[in-house]
Amino acid sequence: MSETGGLFRGGPNIAIKTPPGDYIKTVMFYRDTLGLEVLSEGDGSVSFAFGAMRLWVDSVDAISQAEVWLEVVANNVPNAEDRLARDGVRRCDEIERLPLDFDGFWIANPAGIVHLVASPEESAAAGEQ
Repeated sequence: MSETGGLFRGGPNIAIKTPPGDYIKTVMFYRDTLGLEVLSEGDGSVSFAFGAMRLWVDSVDAISQAEVWLEVVANNVPNAEDRLARDGVRRCDEIERLPLDFDGFWIANPAGIVHLVASPEESAAAGEQ
C-alpha cells in the first residue's frame, strides 16, 4: 500500500467544463451521436451514464476552452487536506463555489487538471443528482 494508506481513491464523477458556445454541441455529441443515457439535466448541466462513471457536461461562462475535471474520494477529508498540504498541493477553492456544508475542496495536479476532493458521502450524493 502507498504512503497515503488508502486515503484516496478515484471518484465516480468526471466533468467536462465547456464554454457556453460549445455546450449544446457537446451535449448533443454524447446524447445523440454516442447515444449515452441522460441521467440528469439542469440549468447548464447534463449528466450521462459513462460506464461505471457519471460524465457531467457543464456550461461555464468564465472559460474559453473545454477542461476535464476529475473527482478523488478521500475517506477522511481533513486528513486528506493535511496530507496534500504536506506535499505542497494548494487548495484552489476559488475555481468553483461549493456549498458551505460540503465535505470537500478543490485542488489541481501539477499539470493544472482540476480535482474535486470529496468525502464518500458527498461523492455518493453527487451521483444521485
